[in-house]
Amino acid sequence: MAPEFLVTPGLLDAISPSVDRGGMVLGCGPQDEPLSVSVLRPLPTRLVLVGGLYLARQVALRAMATGAWVVIATGRPDGWQQLVRAAGESPNGRPAPLVQVHRLAPLELPRAFQDAPLLVVHDGGAVPQELFPPRSPWQTTLYVLPYLHPQAEGTAVNADLVLLQRLLGGQAQLAARMWRLPAPMATQLAELTDDSVVALGPNLWLPLRLVTTPAEREILGPVRRGD
Repeated sequence: MAPEFLVTPGLLDAISPSVDRGGMVLGCGPQDEPLSVSVLRPLPTRLVLVGGLYLARQVALRAMATGAWVVIATGRPDGWQQLVRAAGESPNGRPAPLVQVHRLAPLELPRAFQDAPLLVVHDGGAVPQELFPPRSPWQTTLYVLPYLHPQAEGTAVNADLVLLQRLLGGQAQLAARMWRLPAPMATQLAELTDDSVVALGPNLWLPLRLVTTPAEREILGPVRRGD
């Protein structure tokens, strides 16, 4: 039986989940059409995010709103307390187990199910250790990289999906080498606005503009590139 959990009405109102069970509306396209990405899937999934903590928290918040458990391993636990508060409390007054924040160390993870998928957030710097590789269906591991580092190439290029915010300096050229991108794409990465993201994957290059709902802004603040 899938585990049960309680969430606050405000969290449920934060986003409107897409029809696709594993799809997550992340932003909109040039004509303001909603664009979704497959984050929670019936396959072990690796997701890499290169950019600020704001986007990582937004992805985690939307995963929560679609019914996912979120386990966060981080060296900066204070940066994730908004999600703990957003998840609310259990009937006993303790924080709801829907969101768990831990230090950067191996731990036993909840079992993932179709009705209760699992998002594991690894917020451990630009060169992450492989602490929580996705091993089961409906488990996604999100690696939060503040910037691209050559030693993180294996993590980055082997991901099923990469979300790239604006890359500064030689970062765009490093991305071009890692993913063998043509020069115009590297230039686009260097010129992204603060509310823009490129979703990159096998046969995928999807520029989009982040959209934050009023309920999300109450939790996370306005859209921004940084932390």
